[in-house]
Amino acid sequence: MSDETPSYEQAREELVEVVRRLEAGGTTLEESLALWERGEKLATVCQQWLDGARQRLDAAIDGSPDDAAADEG
Repeated sequence: MSDETPSYEQAREELVEVVRRLEAGGTTLEESLALWERGEKLATVCQQWLDGARQRLDAAIDGSPDDAAADEG
């Protein structure tokens, strides 16, 4: 992730706010489209963070000492 990419928590909080504003209504079509596009970007950022966390967990599980001991037995 680059320095410009928000943390997972920041992206999630902003995404919640975007959804709240869209659900509340009262925005113009142009504003709604801009909010929707921002929400899509934030959802992608959140998914990238979650995918990265899953890969790290999978790597940690695959390389755990318990697995090596079980293979030797």
